Amino acid sequence: MPTILFVLTGTDHWTLADGTRHPTGFWADEVVAPWNLFTEAGYEVEVATPGAVVPTVDAMSLDPSFTGGAEGAARLRAALDTMTPLLRPRSLADVDLDAYAAVFYPGGHGPMEDLSRDPDSAALLTRALASGRPLALVCHGPAALLATADADGKSPFAGYRLTGFTNAEETQSGFASRAPWLLQDRLTALGADVQEGEPWAPKTVSDRTLHTGQNPASAGPLAEVVLGALR
Repeated sequence: MPTILFVLTGTDHWTLADGTRHPTGFWADEVVAPWNLFTEAGYEVEVATPGAVVPTVDAMSLDPSFTGGAEGAARLRAALDTMTPLLRPRSLADVDLDAYAAVFYPGGHGPMEDLSRDPDSAALLTRALASGRPLALVCHGPAALLATADADGKSPFAGYRLTGFTNAEETQSGFASRAPWLLQDRLTALGADVQEGEPWAPKTVSDRTLHTGQNPASAGPLAEVVLGALR
């Protein structure tokens, strides 16, 4: 059965500008929605993290105020409980890209902390881009692209059209003034052509084999784009 690799943050915190640690991890629905779509389409899902650390779900992403109520929170919790690959991730350093049909990076603030500077993730992203297989990143997941810059600041993703969590959304979420840096700014500095949609509305951008989504609402639509690319 064809398999899709989910690359998740391995951290449980995000270091803010003042040095305090904000509890975080991966955003629940950015895993659950794509995972369900992929498995329903006949794909298996495997998980990789830095150092094979079991990933932490951001507790905020399970708060009823972010899930449409208690029923939505319960649905997400129940779904995560069935996803046993989350409990046995492989190390990013050991990933064999040839084993996967596509690579998918969910968000949450966690990637801002670790994947944004992880060399194994950077190597995987560079190989995936060169391979021609679908590569997808959503919300804060595109922070991982920052690690692909070389010593001169050059990245294979420079010039690509893409999207990710915007400055406007970070401001509305209350973190822009507390963040050490903003994702939209850093992606622009990387040389990417960042496409910005309405805050919190679904938006996906595809450029060649790179597929990106702006925010949590974009995770399911992004997975549909990947499935279309795989057909």
